[in-house]
This record gives sequence, structure tokens and C-alpha cells, in this order.
Amino acid sequence: MRKIITIGREFGAGGGEIGRRIAKELGIEYYDKDIIFKTVLASRNLSPEQVRRWDERVPKSFGFTQSLFDFYNKPLEEELWQAQRDAIRELANRESCVIVGRNGDYILREFDHCLNVFVHAGFGWRVKRMTAMMNDRTAEQVANDVRAVDRARKKYCEYYTKCAYGDARNYDLTLNTEKLGVDRAVELILAAAEQI
Repeated sequence: MRKIITIGREFGAGGGEIGRRIAKELGIEYYDKDIIFKTVLASRNLSPEQVRRWDERVPKSFGFTQSLFDFYNKPLEEELWQAQRDAIRELANRESCVIVGRNGDYILREFDHCLNVFVHAGFGWRVKRMTAMMNDRTAEQVANDVRAVDRARKKYCEYYTKCAYGDARNYDLTLNTEKLGVDRAVELILAAAEQI
């Protein structure tokens, strides 16, 4: 039976690293930005540049006039959301994999063989961790980046899913990497994955 693990994450909490390690341990595929390129392939109307620009962002110009008078010409952002959703569902129907971000937990909510995880940590810890990884940026710049990415992900989640970003009720497992560490988080997810 296929195993799908989705990982939602706060910026800097280690979700990407955890996802890669889980995939390697289980011998399954890992998808993060790769989903973007699968999306491009799935949609003839989107260029790679358009997809990168709108990745995990909320539409700014979708309003009443657009929806009423131009219903069949969806805004680029809506087309991208549908293409990503289709690509994620196709992956989950085809193979075992780890999917990081892109509201995978919501998109695959009806899948029985899916473990939905959310990885978070305190703001200061995430800034310190990311500053160590991005040595060409000051702690202040990194703090601004963390705030901006968190804000964008929250808006993206709430806009497309109508769910609160990071709400524990939307996940099977939530992990605080500041308290547990990345290694322990990997161990706990692997243990939970045995049950699906």
C-alpha cells in the first residue's frame, strides 16, 4: 500500500530537511519545489516563470468583476492552484512519497493512506537556525524573511483551504523542532508512518 506523508511547516523549522530525511529512510520520492515543475507540465498555459512567481502566494486581483464577467478565463493564480492540486493528487495516486508544503494535507484530506504533519518552532529559534544557514544575510534580514514567508504561507493556506494555518486539528501530528530537535522529529514521523 502507498504511504503519503505531507509536511506543512513554518519557515526555518526544518520541514524541508525533515521531509528529505523521511523520504530517504523510507526509500520513497520527495517533492517540494519539484511539484512546481510538475504543475508546469500539467498545464499548457503556464510558463515556469509564472509558476515560480505565484508559488504559495495569494491572488491579488481576483474580484467580483473577474468572477462575474470572465468566469471561464480564470486568473493565473487560480489556474496555478488547480494545476498544483491536480499534480499532487496524481503523485499520491501513483506512488508513495513525501510532499512538503503547498497545502498537501488539505488537497489529500480524503486519502486514507496519508500522514499529515506540521513542523513548527519558536520565532527566535527559527531566525537563529536560518541565520546560520544563510551566512550572507544579517539576523535582522533573516527575521524579516521569516516573518514575510510565514505571512505569505498563512494567507495562501487560508485563501485556498479556508482553514487556519498551523491548526493542530488539520494534522495527524504536530512537532516543535525547537523542543524536540530535527533528529527526534524524524524518528517520531517514521514511527507514525508505520501505522499508515
